[in-house]
Amino acid sequence: MLDHLALQCADVEAAVAFYLRVFGPAGLREAMRFTHDEGLVVGLAGPEGKPELWLGPLLEGGENRPVHLALAAPSREGVDAVHEAAREAGAEVLHAPRVWPEYHPGYYAVFLRDPDGNNVEAVHHTWER
Repeated sequence: MLDHLALQCADVEAAVAFYLRVFGPAGLREAMRFTHDEGLVVGLAGPEGKPELWLGPLLEGGENRPVHLALAAPSREGVDAVHEAAREAGAEVLHAPRVWPEYHPGYYAVFLRDPDGNNVEAVHHTWER
């Protein structure tokens, strides 16, 4: 069910250093990093290597900033069904379903706003090469 969680950080490098130092003994490691217009984003992974904890720049809010939660969908059709259900429920659609090649070529997702203002996502991965 849970695909990944993203946290907004006042200092991404400091947050990365903290998580790696404190949770490194449990197998946490840096899996990838990239910079986009808003700043540095780092994906942390456990022993299996899939980035599931993302640390990125502070984009919204102050002390009470929203969380980004991604839930796994069983297929691209599942992502599309989440999008349709969200529209029917009157939810704000942040990004309609599409492939996000900047994450990886088979990353297909829709991004929504939940009633508390959090950025929630339904995602399906096809590991294309």
